[in-house]
Amino acid sequence: MRILAQRVRNARVRVDGAVVGEIGPGLLCLVGFGREDGPDLPTLPRWSKMLDKLCGLRVFADKDGKINLSVADIGGSVLAVSQFTLYADCAKGLRPSFHLAAPPDVAQVLYERLLADLNARLPGRIAAGVFGAHMDVELTNHGPVTILLDDAGM
Repeated sequence: MRILAQRVRNARVRVDGAVVGEIGPGLLCLVGFGREDGPDLPTLPRWSKMLDKLCGLRVFADKDGKINLSVADIGGSVLAVSQFTLYADCAKGLRPSFHLAAPPDVAQVLYERLLADLNARLPGRIAAGVFGAHMDVELTNHGPVTILLDDAGM
């Protein structure tokens, strides 16, 4: 699993022109699953570690202006958008291969579980895109601060 987390002032995702998810201050998270991520991933320790890391990631400023607070600390929200292209393989040629990404049926189940588990940690503060849809994502990246989380090695 990979999550590209961006600290935002606001973010929204549209499908066919309609807003399907929107947040104010918080994290826009592009979420991808790899071909080695199976349906059992949520039962593995690295799943909880990844979610704990995301919710506790200290990328927001405290009252002294130091980056010392998490999205949970500031009462912020998370907008999670499925993004299989986080597993693009660009080693050969100019056209990315996506053979490293999880199959859509597996990735969808994992994405939906991720949303549920995030909502358990941050109740009422999770918004989402639409799995498999062509989406337009708008954001105001604050900083900018962009962090790549990868569960390899967790």
